[in-house]
Amino acid sequence: MPKVSMTVNGKAVSGDVETRTLLVEFLRETLRLTGTHVGCDTSQCGACVVHVNGDSVKSCTMLAVQAEGAKVVTIEGLAAADGTLHPMQEAFREHHALQCGFCTPGMVMSAVDLLQKNPHPSEPQIREWLEGNLCRCTGYHNIVKAIAACAAGAGTARVAAE
Repeated sequence: MPKVSMTVNGKAVSGDVETRTLLVEFLRETLRLTGTHVGCDTSQCGACVVHVNGDSVKSCTMLAVQAEGAKVVTIEGLAAADGTLHPMQEAFREHHALQCGFCTPGMVMSAVDLLQKNPHPSEPQIREWLEGNLCRCTGYHNIVKAIAACAAGAGTARVAAE
């Protein structure tokens, strides 16, 4: 079995994996970072979104060996070391942008990537960006509201996940 090494949430990690091991499986099962959710196994829902080298990626579509040497950030890596929530996490909390919470990690990670690429998106741009993330509870209204608030808020200087 090949050994894979990468930086996850700022820490060097490695592990032996089968060549068919998905990145989401490596994160959840080997590293025990269970905040990244497995929803559909077909890349349709977005619950498994993480950042790989600064870009949002559906980790159920990427093999762990493809992340060799990469910088990976999961939902667990967004909050500050002292536990202070990332501005996007705080915006989701403040604007009630979650109900069951299953889609939330992927939504937050996608939203952070959006603001890294477009710091002041319009509502239609936010909605378009989230097209690959499914939520069965909220109707998206408060999710969009939270992302817009984060974009407009004072905490946006710390929006970057890396």
